[in-house]
Amino acid sequence: MVRYLLKKHEYVKRKAQKNITMGGHPDRNAQFENITQLKQDYLDAGNPVISMDTKKKELLGTFYRNGSLYTQAAIQTNDHDFPSSATGSVIPHGFYDLKRNTGYITLGTSHDTSEFACDSLFQWWVNEGIIHYPKAKSLLILCDGGGSNSSRHYIFKEDLQKTANALGLEIRIAHYPPYTSKYNPIEHRFFPHVTRACEGVVFHSVETVKTLISRTSTSKGLTTIVHILDKIYETGRKYAADFKEIMPIVFDTHLPKWNYRAIPQE
Repeated sequence: MVRYLLKKHEYVKRKAQKNITMGGHPDRNAQFENITQLKQDYLDAGNPVISMDTKKKELLGTFYRNGSLYTQAAIQTNDHDFPSSATGSVIPHGFYDLKRNTGYITLGTSHDTSEFACDSLFQWWVNEGIIHYPKAKSLLILCDGGGSNSSRHYIFKEDLQKTANALGLEIRIAHYPPYTSKYNPIEHRFFPHVTRACEGVVFHSVETVKTLISRTSTSKGLTTIVHILDKIYETGRKYAADFKEIMPIVFDTHLPKWNYRAIPQE
């Protein structure tokens, strides 16, 4: 009778949906249109289009994680998730190749800094990018506006320029406007599948995390490569005193705060 009455009065069991925008920006639509055009231009030219972001830091140790597994015995974990009890931490920094439908994760064991983000980019290019795009003239990276690749921080631009110089490749950045990170392709084409591959498994070590994430795949052909980056990164770094004055970063005339290029310097 209860089920009948619920159906009669059109009550349906629903999950909450994150659709209420907490803020907006007058240039939001203009930037989305710009990103759409940039993506098409790069794909038509045979240049790579990469979506970039960092997943939440995970503690290593006997800590509870959401999800369930088929096991013959109960999975026992600590009753509290105190960071002081962890044997370490892991920071998954990801890239998603829009054309090839492939994911690449760099597992950092230190801090999520702009240097870590750019080192991850360097690793992706030398291990994957240059192999599949040997004739690429430029690389388009779609990313959020905050975090280690913040659109407001000059330290990211300085590290990005160093990366462009080291690779000898132009790197174009297009940031998504504030409050729109969920539209970044990596957020719905790659990261949910990474989460699914790791559900319920206790992260005892960074090698365990690598093994699990490496298995991330889909029926539509998504594959994943994982690389561990054991390097200590300094927090609170400042950009060089004269960087803003001699900065070689080239800003677009259209929405320059979100669109710019790092052109390799000799």
